Amino acid sequence: MSLKSILSAATAMSLVAAGGAMADGHSKSLTIAIVNNGHMINMQKVAEAYTEETGVQLEWVSLEEGVLREQVTSDTATGGGQYDVINIGMQEAPIWGQAGWIEPLEFGAGYDMDDMLPAIRNGLSADGTLYAAPFYGESSMVMYRKDLTDAAGVTISDNDSWDNIKAAAAAIHDPDNGVYGACLRGKPGWGDNMAFITTMVNSFGGAWFDADFKPTLDSDEWNAAINFYVDLLGTYGPPGSEGNSFNEILALYNEGKCGMWIDATIAASFLDVEGVAYAQSPNAGNPVGANWLWAWAMAVPAGTENAAEAKAFIEWATSKDYIKAVADHPEFGWGSVPTGTRASTYAYPEFQEVAGFAAAELAAIESAAPEATDLKPYVGVQFAAIPEFPEVGSAVAQEMAAALSGAKSVEDALAAAQDAAVSIMEEAGY
Repeated sequence: MSLKSILSAATAMSLVAAGGAMADGHSKSLTIAIVNNGHMINMQKVAEAYTEETGVQLEWVSLEEGVLREQVTSDTATGGGQYDVINIGMQEAPIWGQAGWIEPLEFGAGYDMDDMLPAIRNGLSADGTLYAAPFYGESSMVMYRKDLTDAAGVTISDNDSWDNIKAAAAAIHDPDNGVYGACLRGKPGWGDNMAFITTMVNSFGGAWFDADFKPTLDSDEWNAAINFYVDLLGTYGPPGSEGNSFNEILALYNEGKCGMWIDATIAASFLDVEGVAYAQSPNAGNPVGANWLWAWAMAVPAGTENAAEAKAFIEWATSKDYIKAVADHPEFGWGSVPTGTRASTYAYPEFQEVAGFAAAELAAIESAAPEATDLKPYVGVQFAAIPEFPEVGSAVAQEMAAALSGAKSVEDALAAAQDAAVSIMEEAGY
């Protein structure tokens, strides 16, 4: 399919105005920083047609999640101009937008902004202005091997209790045959182990901060949740779990080594194991915040000299037309389209036919609760939408990994985490 037939008129006009192919014969070039997840890697191949049609050269910098965050934050905050397009998410987009670090995004009518899932659009906006366009969106859910649970005579239900999840993990745990009952994130990082841990803490009735934004990691709820997490993963998880995040666990699952995985809904589109079943995230009595909400999105740093070309590329790469381009691509197809961003994706019969996870994923995204509540007095599910959170979350993440590895007791790790969080927040003026 020619890109001319899928590019919106607005995108084409933006490219002409920006001079995508320069009059002197030299092509414009965009440097794009992406997280090294499957959909982003696929985009590099799909976007070859974009370069062929527009003349805009695309230089890709693919980085592990934690490294990406560090490099993109440093470059964007200082206006370094190293990147023209960056991957960021819901934690950064509204804060960076209001700070003037990234450009507001406006697209043509053909982009169909109203097709975007409201929870995703709102999470990437501030005061009604979109600052990052979602490439894929996600919540979290349980993905499990139904053949193993059936053989063990156990069931996993939507919003199950954590006690039942642990019992199911115990029943299917068979390390002698290379199968572990539960695979969960343990690698330290505010978006790595803390994404999972925070949702677990939420479900136990805990929160990062009280109404005065004082850290509450010394609470009974945090203690109960982390003790449960360390016991569950330490007893029924794979060895070395403190080094595992999304990509590591995806590889383990596809090798048949995980009986159960609680993680990003987007993982379902990359699972190659037969008989995967899905359930909404478990909770320990408080379902609000038991499943997270996130989007890997594309933004334009204020420091780039190629803002017009960058915005035009983002308009194409996050459009309905891009979804069709992946579906029509000879190496991919409907089973590989990025999900969690547009309502129209879930309406395609071709997608429904190959995506057995679609209903569970959409239900998880739509039930996520990022709004501030009496229990959680900040916006965000698995993060707090304040500028200080990445530093706080990263410090706590190291302590939680130490508890998981056995280097520290849960109590000592939480005490150190509380001290670190208090110090950071007091220095910030809270």
